[in-house]
Amino acid sequence: MKLYTRRGDRGETDLVGAGRVPKDHPRVDAYGAVDELNAALGAAAAHSGHADVRALVEAIQRELFALGAYLATPEERHRAQAGIRAPDEKAVAALEAAIDAFEGELEPLQRFVLPGGTPAAALFHVARTVCRRAERRVVSLDRAETLEPTAVRYLNRLSDLLFVLARLENRRAGVRDVEWEGRRS
Repeated sequence: MKLYTRRGDRGETDLVGAGRVPKDHPRVDAYGAVDELNAALGAAAAHSGHADVRALVEAIQRELFALGAYLATPEERHRAQAGIRAPDEKAVAALEAAIDAFEGELEPLQRFVLPGGTPAAALFHVARTVCRRAERRVVSLDRAETLEPTAVRYLNRLSDLLFVLARLENRRAGVRDVEWEGRRS
């Protein structure tokens, strides 16, 4: 099978079980943003020297692939046939548990921090902002077509976790987070 099909050369793509739509369709935009987030997470994990972080990111990437499939499949009957689902409450709770566990290694936050530090931390900050964009795209889609509420909740919680992972990478490397001190005159 060839990688290219030429079917998208006119700016259209297929949704699972729902025919062709323009590539800028809100549903395509939403799952495309989730795919971009998945790639950003892969880059961040590749720079992490911590096996626990890499294992967690891999589990999240698997969940994001499932979320992408959910978003690419508009009809419930097709999702049911293929076993495609949105993240569930258990997946959201797993993110919360990871946040709680990793926050135990961090100093309490007193101010906003500037994105940066180690390469891994900087990439987790990038992934966090990509996650927020994906969340906005999914919220927009949810306003047009009702989605499972856990789809948005998962991305919201994930962006919180990515902030914690950025801080964790810096902490474990002995690099201080740079706090934002507000406007300077």
